[in-house]
Amino acid sequence: MKDPLWLTGAVMFVVAAASCAGATQAVAGEVMIGDRAPEFSVLDETGALWNSADHVGKKIIVVYFYPADMTGGCTRQACAFRDDLSSLQGKGVEVVGVSGDSVANHQLFRKAHKLNFTLLADTEGKVAEAFGVPISKGKKTVTVEIGGEKELLTRTVTARRWTFVIGLDGRIVARNTMVKAAEDSQSVARIVEELANR
Repeated sequence: MKDPLWLTGAVMFVVAAASCAGATQAVAGEVMIGDRAPEFSVLDETGALWNSADHVGKKIIVVYFYPADMTGGCTRQACAFRDDLSSLQGKGVEVVGVSGDSVANHQLFRKAHKLNFTLLADTEGKVAEAFGVPISKGKKTVTVEIGGEKELLTRTVTARRWTFVIGLDGRIVARNTMVKAAEDSQSVARIVEELANR
């Protein structure tokens, strides 16, 4: 049985039932379709501990990794999820964005763009590593103007832009390692629609 494929330009989502997981070649350390999603706990933008075990199995969870708050592509990606969130929530989806930014950075990002979903502060890159997402370590700073004030947003971990969808059974049903930032939420919407039609 072949895995269904979604092509959106250069973006490819591969979606498979757990029984088809063997059709996807794994790279060491990567979480592949059909694998059980890693469990993790990390601070959200409010400073509260966000435990994946409290969410997985209750809704379809979209975990999208992105490089940095307040940068061009990452802002387009976040704003697209913001604009599409109501529709996704209506289909039983919860969206979480994950980057190496701090809780304080996430608070500024949410405020500047009126983001309406959870952002997780993976400041040590442990969540990214658990999913096999490539990271680079080293201090990087973004200077932005928010509300007329210049702000410096510093991070020490930068993750690649990858997106995962976790099904109600706690397994990975989709992974995208070639994300087009502005199109990610619509790609996810198509995945969710396909899951609903199975």
